[in-house]
Amino acid sequence: MDIQKVGTSKLRVDLWFANRKQLACVRTVCSHLENMCTGVTRGFLYKMRFVYSHFPINVSLSGNTVEIRNFLGEKRVRRVQIPEGVEYVRTADVKDQIELSGNDICLVSMTAAKIQQMTNIRHKDLRKFLDGIYVSAKGPIPEEE
Repeated sequence: MDIQKVGTSKLRVDLWFANRKQLACVRTVCSHLENMCTGVTRGFLYKMRFVYSHFPINVSLSGNTVEIRNFLGEKRVRRVQIPEGVEYVRTADVKDQIELSGNDICLVSMTAAKIQQMTNIRHKDLRKFLDGIYVSAKGPIPEEE
């Protein structure tokens, strides 16, 4: 595999005589490079909304840990560690919404996935119990004009 800088703002990735799996690896490398450039220049933003029918979900930040309380009225406190490089913000203008942002898409998306998985409902009818914290929007941070 050969990676060359072409011009001022382009990279070219070459691979000769490759089979299908090796070409898939080239595409993966290109996607990682694009995500790194986007993360450094703009950053990534994941918006998560709280969904509940009766018991309001209480989410708070203590140190670098997100604490989820009163989920389905349970006394158990669910905790998710926030890694370095991920910023947690509770939105003031939208009710029951948090925002996770950072430069590394892997860390930001993994944190959002861990928060969503902490509110998984087991041993109940999933069609009836739709409570949880879900990703409502994701992508690069919009550029301010």
